[in-house]
Order: sequence, then structure tokens, then C-alpha cells
Amino acid sequence: MPEPERLENLLARCALGDRAAFARLYEASRAKLFGVTLRIVRERPLAEEVLQDSFVSIWNHAADYAQAKSAAMTWMTAIVRNRSLDLLRRPREEADIDAALTASLVDESASPQRETEARAKAHALTACLAELDAEQRQSIALAFFHGLSHSELAGHLRRPLGTVKTHIRRGLLKLKDCLMREAA
Repeated sequence: MPEPERLENLLARCALGDRAAFARLYEASRAKLFGVTLRIVRERPLAEEVLQDSFVSIWNHAADYAQAKSAAMTWMTAIVRNRSLDLLRRPREEADIDAALTASLVDESASPQRETEARAKAHALTACLAELDAEQRQSIALAFFHGLSHSELAGHLRRPLGTVKTHIRRGLLKLKDCLMREAA
């Protein structure tokens, strides 16, 4: 049986709940579908996650496949492509860098007066960091507290170098203004 017809037959059997047909469908199409998602998300762990979610969707919606509208591989590729794009559009979870920054600002060998002043400064810095946009806060934290260069930061955040520099520059200006207000 030619490959397109074989995939259509397997999808039809999946719609009836045939797990063995689903296993064969997975084996026949996983390499191509993994390549599709990997080209879009560009990270192997994310591509594996998208592929798994896509096959769950294929299993759950196999009955929705309309042979007259598209080939089986085209239908499955569209599912994988859409899941990949959905993942890229989803906001990434940010680590709570602010708590780590606040903890690292306190000098444990300080006197009680210095410790109080340091805590006040750390509190002011935390409050001012909270006023920044998430991207500005993340860029500043990674650049200054984790030592990433602008180009390393651009690669890490998958943003153009100019955008990263702008986020840092504008964020530092906002931070300076806020700290000046806090000191006054």
C-alpha cells in the first residue's frame, strides 16, 4: 500500500481507538514531524514536548481528519506546526531573580546600622526592579548579576543585539530615576 494511503488507513483506525494502529502511525511519521517542530522551536527538549502534545492531539482528534480535504501527513504536519507556533507565542516563565538579588546585596559582616542601611537599599532596589518591564529586569539581572555580555544575552534571550542593549539602557535609566526618588 502506498505511504499516503497507509497513513490515512492508520488514522481511520486510530479514530476507532486502535492503539496498535496509533503505534504504527507514530513510527511512520515521527521523524518527519519531529523535524518540522525542531526547525520551528530550535530546541530539542521543546521539540520533543511539542511532538508529544501533537501526537496526543492526533489521537484525540483522529476522527476529525477529513481525507477529502488533505493528505494525512499534511493534516498531522499542520497540527505539529500550530503546536510549535503556540509554544513560541507562549510567554516564557521567568526565574525569580529578584529574591536572589536581594539576598546577595546584604553584607553579613556589617554592623547593625550598616545592616539596616543595606536592607533599606536592598528593599529600595527590589521595589525599583519591580517597576521595570519584565524584559528590562531580566536583561539587567542577567547582564550585571550573572555576568553575561550583551551578545551572550542576545543569544540567550533570542533577541537582536540592539534590542537587548536598548532594554538594558532604558532599564538602567528607569532604575536610576526610581532610586533617586527613593533616596529623596
